[in-house]
Amino acid sequence: MAGDQGEGSVTTTTRRKTSTTTGRTAASRNHVPSGSGARAATRLTAESVDPAELPVRPGEDPWTAAEVAEVHEELNDDVRRLKAEIEAAEAALTGLMRDSNDGAGDDQVDAGTKNINRESELSLANNARDMLDQSERALARLEGGEFGSCESCGQPIGKARLQAFPRATLCVSCKAKQERR
Repeated sequence: MAGDQGEGSVTTTTRRKTSTTTGRTAASRNHVPSGSGARAATRLTAESVDPAELPVRPGEDPWTAAEVAEVHEELNDDVRRLKAEIEAAEAALTGLMRDSNDGAGDDQVDAGTKNINRESELSLANNARDMLDQSERALARLEGGEFGSCESCGQPIGKARLQAFPRATLCVSCKAKQERR
């Protein structure tokens, strides 16, 4: 019976590894983890993505390798910063949750203040998670060669817009339509 459990766990582990790697492109499998330094990740991006193939709007200069590397480094920095923010917010939430149990003798104002602090930390953590997801998605789009195309209409987003906000996935007109809804 112990042999059956061992085989089942090996199969499960193998399936997990297979499922996590099959959905990724070759460029994202070569992605250097954030702890390995932005320079190494930047070199991989410059080699894996041809900047000239990234879409630009009419009248814009094509992307250069240096510009792509700068955007990639900015996104990697955002990912590292956001992960640190999430850890800090989760630590603060743990402390707030622990302290909320020993509220004997608290009046309504104290209880309200604790609730506001807890809700504020939850909001900050959720916002950081959303931004982290957007940054990781932008990195995947950049490394997969899809960076710069509007997800709605397929037209170029615009180089200047992406340099200012690299997490953008919609062109200005599609974003305006989305916000009007």
